[in-house]
Amino acid sequence: MSAARGMKWITGSFEIILAIPFLGATIVVFSGYSVLGFMFILHLITLIVSLKNNESIYGSVLGIVTSLLAWIPLVGWALHLITGILLMVSGGQKTRYPSNHNYPQ
Repeated sequence: MSAARGMKWITGSFEIILAIPFLGATIVVFSGYSVLGFMFILHLITLIVSLKNNESIYGSVLGIVTSLLAWIPLVGWALHLITGILLMVSGGQKTRYPSNHNYPQ
């Protein structure tokens, strides 16, 4: 498993936890919304690692958007849920462009 896929599973799991209605809201509010900043940094790291490994980035990009908009109550819940699902799906996929493949010239 690549580092990018591992990061997608980790960030996807965190997003799914934050999508649990009362638990996620409690975590976000009682952290003083700093969890959203932490998730922003994790999604940014995942995006950079995914770009370096030529893997899909849509989950990480949506995660960054989610971190910026999740303070809006129902919007935040929906975004956490969608982002978590997308990250888990993309984390489960194999890379399309393996870095060790020699292309003919």
